[in-house]
Amino acid sequence: MKVTALQSTHEALGAKMIPFAGFMMPVQYEGVNAEHETVRNNLGVFDVSHMGEFLIEGPNALELIQSVSSNDASKLTVGKAQYSCLPNNQGGIVDDLILYKIKEDSYLLVVNASNIEKDWEWISSKNSMGAEMKNISDAYSLLAIQGPKAVEAMQALTSVDLSSIAFYNFMVADFAGIEHVIISATGYTGSGGFEIYCKNSEVKQVWDKVLEAGASFGIKPIGLAARDTLRLEMGYCLYGNDIDDHSSPIEAGFGWITKFNKPFTNSEALKKEKEEGPKRRLVGFELLERGIPRKDYTIEDASGNEIGIVTSGTMAPSLGKGIGMGYVLSNHASIESEIRIAIRKQKVRAKIVKLPFYKK
Repeated sequence: MKVTALQSTHEALGAKMIPFAGFMMPVQYEGVNAEHETVRNNLGVFDVSHMGEFLIEGPNALELIQSVSSNDASKLTVGKAQYSCLPNNQGGIVDDLILYKIKEDSYLLVVNASNIEKDWEWISSKNSMGAEMKNISDAYSLLAIQGPKAVEAMQALTSVDLSSIAFYNFMVADFAGIEHVIISATGYTGSGGFEIYCKNSEVKQVWDKVLEAGASFGIKPIGLAARDTLRLEMGYCLYGNDIDDHSSPIEAGFGWITKFNKPFTNSEALKKEKEEGPKRRLVGFELLERGIPRKDYTIEDASGNEIGIVTSGTMAPSLGKGIGMGYVLSNHASIESEIRIAIRKQKVRAKIVKLPFYKK
């Protein structure tokens, strides 16, 4: 089991540690609901150093990225980031990722912790053009500083204007006394904030200074459990739950990051699926009665016919109701359609809603 560079720090803070994606990770400190509300209303910091980082560089870097990813990376300029996915040959998704253009011919790919080896092997197998590839996952740490007070609280730690970093943009700058860290705004919580990429040897200093600078703004360390409830309120997908090797980008509602102006893995089949319409779609739903939907619960129509399956679900702390996402047959995917979630022996009424669940 791997650990992040902050393992002893989390233990000293009283975090409950659990195995997650091959790492021992802090799942919670004071409790999921309290941590969730801290991020929504104030400021929290997550250690998400389990995420993987690959550098793809050289004159053939863009060619390789374009061939393996669904989005159009040629649109990126230095300082911009892009959400994308790696389609497989069977119509599913190898992984979803964030792509950063660091400089001309230099890209950083941030991938899910559980897929680091799988993604590395997949991209390497497609590298017939000889792009330079480096897996720097084990050398780098990642902190996510999230919440509406992030700009105000963290401004003292850097010489750059944090308010000028737009969503899905980044800067390479000084932060917390460390030169040349990546400060990005690609948050997974829906409450604003930044991600800090730095070396493992630097992250303890950054963590301590972030907590110090945020103290008067109510900052707290936040675990993975609240990260999951925050992302679900935004309708953001989690790999292994809402998307996987068997779900297509079209089914998952990723048409917006699937660009057919260039060839990529399985692009012809995905284009056909988009034109004809997928057989099932990923939808968001909220319960109309008490209950908590969970992964793999059955979804039924109002007549009791099985039409799909829940992929993620929770009691939403910001909304006070059960919410979830799941795949349903396309002819049952209309907004406001009434459905039933089979929670043990109960058939709990729910309706399909437009994402995100949480509106600021």
